[in-house]
Amino acid sequence: MQTIFRLVPPGTVKLLPGLFQQRAELNYNYVMSLSNQNLLQNYYLEAGLWSARNRPEDIHWGWEAPTCQLRGHFLGHWLSAAARIYANTGDFQVKAKADFIVAELARCQQENGDGWAGPIPEKYLDWIARGKRVWAPHYTLHKPLMGLYEMAVLAGNEQALDVLSRWADWFYDWTGQFSREELDDILDVETGGMLEVWADLYGITESPKHLELMRRYDRPRLFERLLAGEDPLTNRHANTTIPEAHGAARAYEVTGEQRWRDIAEAYWRSAVTDRGVFCTGSQTTGEVWTPPFAFAARLGDKNQEHCVVYNMMRLADYLLRWTGDVSYADYWERNLYNGILAQQNGETGMIAYFLPLQAGSVKIWGTPTNDFWCCHGSLVQAHTDYVNHVYYENDDGLVVSQYIPTELTWQWNEVPVKITQTFDFESSTAAPQESDGETSRPDRQVNILEFHCEQPVRFALQIRVPWWVVGQARVWVNGELQIVTAEPSSFLVLQRTWQTGDTVRVEFPKGLWSSPLPDEPDTVAFMDGPVVLAGLCDDERLLYGDKEHPETLLVPDNEREWWFWLHGYRVRGQARGLRFVPLYEIQDERYTVYFPIRQK
Repeated sequence: MQTIFRLVPPGTVKLLPGLFQQRAELNYNYVMSLSNQNLLQNYYLEAGLWSARNRPEDIHWGWEAPTCQLRGHFLGHWLSAAARIYANTGDFQVKAKADFIVAELARCQQENGDGWAGPIPEKYLDWIARGKRVWAPHYTLHKPLMGLYEMAVLAGNEQALDVLSRWADWFYDWTGQFSREELDDILDVETGGMLEVWADLYGITESPKHLELMRRYDRPRLFERLLAGEDPLTNRHANTTIPEAHGAARAYEVTGEQRWRDIAEAYWRSAVTDRGVFCTGSQTTGEVWTPPFAFAARLGDKNQEHCVVYNMMRLADYLLRWTGDVSYADYWERNLYNGILAQQNGETGMIAYFLPLQAGSVKIWGTPTNDFWCCHGSLVQAHTDYVNHVYYENDDGLVVSQYIPTELTWQWNEVPVKITQTFDFESSTAAPQESDGETSRPDRQVNILEFHCEQPVRFALQIRVPWWVVGQARVWVNGELQIVTAEPSSFLVLQRTWQTGDTVRVEFPKGLWSSPLPDEPDTVAFMDGPVVLAGLCDDERLLYGDKEHPETLLVPDNEREWWFWLHGYRVRGQARGLRFVPLYEIQDERYTVYFPIRQK
């Protein structure tokens, strides 16, 4: 398998103060707030270890309720999040908590006696084999399997690998009784990421048994249609199939077989390239894929399921690493701001299952212990993960893929290199000062990279020029303007010998632009660089002006607070006033994203 980009090792990137650090801390506090007893409640119940002394107010409800057929899924997400937090930060408190939970899962597995370590009964799988209706047992079981894998690989927990391997033996024996056609019938019921976790396990053990288990979880009824260039996705539940594309991607990485890669790339074409996206960068209405470029009739109160946002970003990362194609990094950034951040409450850290895009929308927030939707699980993973996608390395050096204030501790040709990335003129990171020289809100994003090298070292620094840049990016090295030519959605390359004290300053001109509905081009959303703007109104508003020049419709509003630049706008030349703010800042306000525009 050939890979163009490689992730830098876990633990080499840490967040610096700013918006992303704030959101990660909210997530960390929530992860640590949940009790071990309640996280394990359904595993204890299945193993006969749950105390009868628990009162209703003491347990987790919603999709974690003991009567819900998806019970126990959240613990898998939690373990994955805990493993990533530890790998990225070295936080021993979260590791100790997660290690205890793994040990308790091992105890439950021993009590069950047959390798089973699940929060639901084995018979749920037999039910789907018999055609009896049950709510997605494979989806539920994939989550703790995934969590055990990440605890083994990212947190170095050997017991997690032992539990996972013993549980894999159970699945190997159970699936061995079915023909291919019978397995296809079983796997037509939501399978989650089962294919991916078996590929992950095979990547560790190289066991023929685990390779065979991976092949049994192939999905030919979906995959062969994708390979044939058909559209098997329209009006199909999106998050049922995206994890299966992850499985194909991971199977390619551990086997090198081209078919698996072709499936993952065909899925992306069907889901994104040949379908289009909303202004936010994501898709879906009521959890299903929207018909290609037919969005106007699909604006509603259940757009953009968070799990779809997160899982398509994961698929984009696979494809970015394989190809080095900047469009996948652009996609990741757009969904980061308008999905991952927009669907996390900036005060409570809670999740919005959907991101409504109809006029007069409101976000519906989950609660800490009474919901535990699927998106509750992808929430705790997503906000541990963005540091892992800021930097990559390739055969020539370092790639700067995302713009998040961070510190990278890295090595090139065995020379230690430390790079800090900060924003200038950015409200989330600006330092107090008398004046920064700007008299109005800057029309550019400025990123600064500062180097500390133990000795001079030569490598190429590739810097992503985002898709939203207006005009020509400009780069200074140690205060000297560089002659570079790089179009939006490309990488510019600085090849030089780097040493302590070197500074790279990159300016990306940005402005307002319109993102129209493809099947209703006179209805547009407004964007400021990569960020969708939301109008603070509870109805559909007709605006008058030139949609091709949104700067004639919107002007800065309340732009400065102490040493911070703020991000608001207001309309001008309209019959009624209207303010706009970034969609990710919306909490409980009513908002509208798409506006019909008419020429005056």
